[in-house]
Amino acid sequence: MLGKAIGYQWHKRVVDSMLWWINRSLLLNGTYVKYRRQNTTPIPTDRPLIIVSNHQSMFDIPAIGWMLRKNHPKYVAKKSLQYGIPSISYNIRNGGSVTIDRKDSRQALQALEDFGKYIQENKFAACIFPEGTRSRDGKLRPFKGLGLMKLLRTIPDALVVPVAVEGFWPIERYRLKPVPFAPNLRCTLLEPIERDLSDKEIVKLVEERIKAAAEANL
Repeated sequence: MLGKAIGYQWHKRVVDSMLWWINRSLLLNGTYVKYRRQNTTPIPTDRPLIIVSNHQSMFDIPAIGWMLRKNHPKYVAKKSLQYGIPSISYNIRNGGSVTIDRKDSRQALQALEDFGKYIQENKFAACIFPEGTRSRDGKLRPFKGLGLMKLLRTIPDALVVPVAVEGFWPIERYRLKPVPFAPNLRCTLLEPIERDLSDKEIVKLVEERIKAAAEANL
């Protein structure tokens, strides 16, 4: 595999370059991602993170990946994304991310446990979209908290970092046919959450913060 042949750091450089180009490609549609911060707490690079975001389109992922690239984000993805998307599928298989089968809860929980241990050991960032699927109207879907709870248990040192994406949903509203011109895209880093609350309280707090930010301009 290329990733093993060239080493992790070179693989990451290639991925970061790919993220930059994907984000820049939005200029062809008259738009770009506006990055914002609501938080005042610096995001550390010497401890693991759990990045939690709402999900509106396939362009959410490169936006978040670029914003937090220094933290080596790895993704929880559905099994079907392992193949079929050039470069993206390859990186999912070989870049440290994890794929889960939504129809097989035992496989999903075991994969998340192994993934969490990998994130904890390497002090990387695990990125999860608890809605489970993309929102077609920008409104936050109820969180399916089981996966996030599993990561909270298996990455005990993680700082929880909520991220809200806004304005991405119209891009795929009609499955790219057509693509609306110049949507207003925003990716907002919210205040991180330390682990001084129970896991259930953290899940609820993250959902509330993302919902408030993501739906602010609907």
